[in-house]
Amino acid sequence: MYAILDIETTGGKYNEEGITEIAIYKYDGHEVVDQFISLINPEREIQPFVVNLTGINSNMLRNAPKFYEVAKRIVEITEDCIIVAHNAKFDYRILQTEFRRLGFEYERRSLCTVELSKYLIPNQASYSLGKLVRSLGIPVTDRHRASGDALATVKLFKLLLSKDSEKKIIQESIRQNPKHQLEPRHLDIISALPSITGVYYIHNSDGDIIYIGKSNNIKKRINQHFTGTTPKSKKIQAKVYTVTYEATGSELVALLKESEEIKRVKPIYNRALRRNIFTHALYSFKDKNGYINLKIDAADGRKKPITTFSNRQSGKSFITKAVEDYTLCQKLTGIYDTKTSCFNYEIKTCNGACIEKESAEEYNKRVSALIDKNSYANKNMVIIDKGRDVDERSAILIENGVFKGLGFFNLNYQINTIEVLESIITPMQNNRDTQHIIQNYLRKNKRLKIITL
Repeated sequence: MYAILDIETTGGKYNEEGITEIAIYKYDGHEVVDQFISLINPEREIQPFVVNLTGINSNMLRNAPKFYEVAKRIVEITEDCIIVAHNAKFDYRILQTEFRRLGFEYERRSLCTVELSKYLIPNQASYSLGKLVRSLGIPVTDRHRASGDALATVKLFKLLLSKDSEKKIIQESIRQNPKHQLEPRHLDIISALPSITGVYYIHNSDGDIIYIGKSNNIKKRINQHFTGTTPKSKKIQAKVYTVTYEATGSELVALLKESEEIKRVKPIYNRALRRNIFTHALYSFKDKNGYINLKIDAADGRKKPITTFSNRQSGKSFITKAVEDYTLCQKLTGIYDTKTSCFNYEIKTCNGACIEKESAEEYNKRVSALIDKNSYANKNMVIIDKGRDVDERSAILIENGVFKGLGFFNLNYQINTIEVLESIITPMQNNRDTQHIIQNYLRKNKRLKIITL
């Protein structure tokens, strides 16, 4: 039994795509015995070129089911089936990605009609679905829509089955999608690594560092590198000679070390991480009435941010929660665009700063408390986190709002002066990335011990 399918996606970065439409035809080798066709709300933006290609836009998907709502049906219709698709590697990867987001490992055997066509129908001018089926006289409607493309693939597959006279090609072409088999040298490297938090360094045969990463489980992360199928993973697998590591205990220390060392060493396979690791920031300004306004905006190196975020959505989530926690005005935080009162004022959860009912002095006290909580500008403090052993702690030093460096100390070692602290600190660079890493970590880890100096 075969599940012949086609998937349309949002486009975007590798493994960040979402499904916008799916069509599955269950085929018994003779006829279609079941089918499932549905638009899907991907809960993310669709790339403009995809909208132009497929005609599917966000408005069409607003009331469509989300993937988790159709996941059970997809599992059922593909149960005990071989997945068949034109460029099956892509469709199967997208399906697996969506199921992993739900915490479910989706595994099926798969068969690619591109590969089969190249073998059974050689010397074609093109093996793209549209051009191939037209050259074979197979009718296709709704091109670049899941249903139309999947139905064309059904007809193409039926033709391929008929051309496989000995029935051997189909059997041999089935990709079982096994777990990537590790080479003996990779197994040796993994066996020598610990399952701890730290920074790891992948070296080539000349000893050069070709990749730097951090992980809460170094052994598991290196295993992922060695079993990955992305172009970067395959290059690392081919070049790796050995892996060294530095234990940190603290994830924050690992993040800071990774960031600094990537900038310093510039490993060949860390190109993406050399760029800034945040895109948006929280800014403040006073309006003509004296109220402090907050705004999430694209990060601008010319402005001084209160705190930074990895993406716009993270910033929006932060400001939405801040409005609730500090009883702030939606209008003055950029959430609710209005010339009068905000929505929260109407439901009595805003004190009326939007219409000057609450004084600027009172309102600004709460905004200042939020800013003080989420910015370490001009502060002298030490962040205490986990160490490499149970009797050790890590220390991250901030002086006058500037990250100075980090170090480790034994719990029996009394740090009672700035001079003692500075003696154990390894100096490190302060930059926008380190500020983002520290602020982001503080937001996510509320129970960290912070000592004000």
